[in-house]
Amino acid sequence: MRWDRLFDDLEAQLEAQDRRERDGEIADRTRAERARVTLSERLVAAVGAQLALRLLGGDDVRGELLDTGEGWLLLQERTRTVLVPLPAVVSIHGLSGARRDDARARRFGLGYALRVISRDRRPVVVGDIAGGSAHGTVDAVGADAFDLAEHPLDAPRRRDSVRSVRTIPFAGLASVSSG
Repeated sequence: MRWDRLFDDLEAQLEAQDRRERDGEIADRTRAERARVTLSERLVAAVGAQLALRLLGGDDVRGELLDTGEGWLLLQERTRTVLVPLPAVVSIHGLSGARRDDARARRFGLGYALRVISRDRRPVVVGDIAGGSAHGTVDAVGADAFDLAEHPLDAPRRRDSVRSVRTIPFAGLASVSSG
C-alpha cells in the first residue's frame, strides 16, 4: 500500500512536469509565430474592423478600415474617407493579433493611391505630421512628393481660385481626407 502511494505520487509528478514542458513549448511556439506577423498582415486581416489611429502631429482618425496597401491604409469615418501613410501612424486601437493567410495588401504604394486621388480632382484636406493642414486639389504626384493646389473646399479647382501650390513630401504627410 505504501509503495502504491509512492508510485502514484511519482507518476503525478512526472505528469505535472510533462504538462509544464508542453505548456512552455506551446508558449514558445506561440511567441515565435507572433514574432513573424507583420503590421501589414494584421491590417489586412482587420479590413472591415473599427480602428482608432493616433497620427504624428496629434490628430486622431477613427473609422472602418476599408483597405490597405504598401505603406498606407484607408479608413471611412462618418462623413469622410481618410488615406493615411503607415509611417504617420503612432498607434492603433482595435487591431487584433490575427492574420489571414488568404488575404493580401494591395501591391501599390502611396504614390499610386495619391495619383488616383489626383485623377478624381475632388477637393481634399491634407494633414501634415506637424499638426498643420491645407486644402485644395492634388495636382501632380511624384516619386516622393506631391503638389497641392490650394483653394477653397467649396470651389472647384480653377486657375482663378488657386491661391498657391504647396509641395508636400510623402515623409511629411499624415493624412489626406475627402468627403
